[in-house]
Amino acid sequence: MPGRKMAVLDEEPADPAHGFEPRSRPAQTLLEYGLIPLDKPRGPTSHEVVAWTRKLIGMEKAGHSGTLDPPVSGLLPIGLGQSTRALSLLLIFPKEYRGVMRIHSSVPRKDLDRVVEEFTGEIFQRPPQRSSVSRQTRSRTIFELEVTESAGNLYLFRALCQSGTYIRKLVYDIGEVLGVGATMVELRRTKVGPLSEEKGLVTLHQLNDAVFRLKEGDDGPLRKVVLPIEECLGEIPKVVMRDSAVDAICHGARLGLPGVLEASEGIRKDDTVALLSPKKELVAIGKALMTTDEMQSLKKGLASSTERVVMKAGTYPRLWKSKSAKPGTAHPQG
Repeated sequence: MPGRKMAVLDEEPADPAHGFEPRSRPAQTLLEYGLIPLDKPRGPTSHEVVAWTRKLIGMEKAGHSGTLDPPVSGLLPIGLGQSTRALSLLLIFPKEYRGVMRIHSSVPRKDLDRVVEEFTGEIFQRPPQRSSVSRQTRSRTIFELEVTESAGNLYLFRALCQSGTYIRKLVYDIGEVLGVGATMVELRRTKVGPLSEEKGLVTLHQLNDAVFRLKEGDDGPLRKVVLPIEECLGEIPKVVMRDSAVDAICHGARLGLPGVLEASEGIRKDDTVALLSPKKELVAIGKALMTTDEMQSLKKGLASSTERVVMKAGTYPRLWKSKSAKPGTAHPQG
């Protein structure tokens, strides 16, 4: 699993009787904690694609991260079962798009390049009228923006931007600054954090074939199209806990320092952290209450809050004591 270098606070072997390493989960468990990097076709809504996926696999619960409009194709991350609880992590990462814009009247290439450069960095956008969010002006960061090819008044571009950026509005605003107008002709999302077209996307046909093969007793194709949810963690800071702490966290407890085995270097207070079992399973999403240096130097205290539980309670045995009947105040033994 990619990420920052880990600082080791203590060592303790994982109990093989509970849980699974993410890539070694049985097929049905993989589905419950699975993520599909789906290649959404042009035409259907993101909601329709998720509904088809849910029906195809036979899952009661599925969800997506980052809506793509019907005419837009490309990477639509779909979480299954418990993994839907972790999809918010993908909003932390930048997203990459490749598209075609039409400039309504010919302009010198140097003028276009100058305007494109002006739109790199922090920009201000007001969501379009048909947006599902409040139409208030907000800032977004364009990390990279470049025009890669052109043919007549059509220009192929690549944009790496903060989550929540409206590319169609970006193209429209470029046209306004140029003074001649511009329209987005086509758009495709190619990357969301650690997930990318380069690493491989999954079509609905491939998913259908994998489900059919699974029913025939072959889970090989399924393992190629459904990733463990841990694959979406990327550079998010991580905290690895003892086996004895896992069930407490599944019940919403805060993670006490005695329950910590490892932590990513460079964690700051209030950082979003992925709370992992010794087998590197995603147990929950938390907020750091200590820096990595404090975790290494202190003997007691709370290392992390628990903001969103991903793992089902009871996956690991209860080996913790409750200091209070109030939810979220149990401290794991360590």
